[in-house]
Amino acid sequence: MKQTVTEILLQALARAKNKGELKLDVNPVITLDAPREKSHGDLATTLAMTMAKSESKPPRKIAEIIVSNIEDTEGVLEKTEIAGPGFINFFFKQTEWKKTLFDIDAEGACYGLRDIGKGEKVLVEFVSANPTGPLHVGHGRGAAVGDALSNLLTATGYTVTREFYINDAGRQIHLLARSVYARYQQALGNDVPFPEDGYRGSYIEEIAKDLI
Repeated sequence: MKQTVTEILLQALARAKNKGELKLDVNPVITLDAPREKSHGDLATTLAMTMAKSESKPPRKIAEIIVSNIEDTEGVLEKTEIAGPGFINFFFKQTEWKKTLFDIDAEGACYGLRDIGKGEKVLVEFVSANPTGPLHVGHGRGAAVGDALSNLLTATGYTVTREFYINDAGRQIHLLARSVYARYQQALGNDVPFPEDGYRGSYIEEIAKDLI
């Protein structure tokens, strides 16, 4: 519904500009929200008020221009009202709500999915926890966010590959091993120097004690 009304408003703005009724030097941001009061319609916008400064016109006058240029070619609107200082309220026809319910029933779990990606390949790398340190809540958050993002991309037509990098090789891993070895030997009472650039977290000592 918001997308439909947004298109209606964009077309109305274009007509008003072509007629010279609005300057539209700056493209306005269209926001639509459900009013708290049911009597104020199904959706409402403050578009006219946000355009007042750039258009050098009272918000209500801008709202009147916008409404006068609205063409509901799909027949989804019952009526459009201007309220207060320049709110534009939209009322949908009941038949349109019923049609949406039938669409939801017919499409089932596929309702709302759009093929935006058209098969484009996307690589999402997430979590990839560094094995040289303990896991923390941020890694769990990364797992949830990354997986949710991958699901959304898949649902909108992208071909998604999930990637979890296992960084278990190289200098840092070698240094981790040396750090654990030093703490292990020290825990046994052996005078083994700790690497100058070693990992000094308490978890290294815990690992060493577990080894013993």
